[in-house]
Amino acid sequence: MRRSAFLLWVAVIAWSPLVVHAAEAVPTEKDAVRAMRVVKLAEKLRCLVCQNQTIADSNAELADDLRRQIREQVAAGKSDAEILDYMVARYGDFVLYEPPLKPATILLWAGPALLLVLGFVGLARVLRTRRSEATAPPLSNDERDRAASLLAGEDRKDVA
Repeated sequence: MRRSAFLLWVAVIAWSPLVVHAAEAVPTEKDAVRAMRVVKLAEKLRCLVCQNQTIADSNAELADDLRRQIREQVAAGKSDAEILDYMVARYGDFVLYEPPLKPATILLWAGPALLLVLGFVGLARVLRTRRSEATAPPLSNDERDRAASLLAGEDRKDVA
């Protein structure tokens, strides 16, 4: 008897998150306009785990949680701006797939251009160094004679 009661309790605990998740999804699935709002908002937010995907595209557990939070807030009647502000307040500007241009995010916007400029400067320095090293002064007549004798094997005691 105790064993069957325990198994029933375990089954209820195991199924409860699925039932709750299904109940949360119902309000937006019945209303196509709300469902589209959820998708559009999910496309504006970055998955914090994947970082190169929106939460609409991500299969990460955190992305599921964020989509659920969006559905709950849409069902509660919040505006898109209020939902985005809530996400930014909770996770920072990085959660936005296109963060706003402000002093805290200037590196996100200027970083790629800065890296490109630094790459060109580095490339120019390397090419300039190679060009100056490639034009070695010509050999004098004595140096040519010495090289020829070394190649011919005549001056072996100077080499050792």
